Amino acid sequence: MDSYKHIETCVGRFISENYTSAVEVGVGHNPGAALLIHKAGIPVRCTDIHRKDPLPGIVFTTDDIFDPDLSVYAGTGVIYAIRPAEEMIPPLIALAKKIDCDLIVYHLGFESWGDGGEKIDCGVILHRYYRRSESVKQG
Repeated sequence: MDSYKHIETCVGRFISENYTSAVEVGVGHNPGAALLIHKAGIPVRCTDIHRKDPLPGIVFTTDDIFDPDLSVYAGTGVIYAIRPAEEMIPPLIALAKKIDCDLIVYHLGFESWGDGGEKIDCGVILHRYYRRSESVKQG
């Protein structure tokens, strides 16, 4: 359990220090990163294919990444996922491109997709699979 907290703390801290809005895909039962981002004053939304109990101050939406509701993600600076299933990576990349926001993924173990994207060491290794276009203001 402590390793999960360490991972979520590192991810939450990185997102809080580098973005002004975020959406976590597949929050599951581990909202630690989203709670840390929220406590830092950054607007954060969470999605999952299964309904979850609401978290104070955090908008939750039931959504399927394989058929996403684009309005849930519109305007965010970053979409991130912690330990997503490998088959979720291509639709996450496609969504980030459509929305034109960064995509940050923390993989389980030494997994990665394709070339692994840009690797970021923030206490854990993150993979940035898509970076928003330079003409879009940091969000």
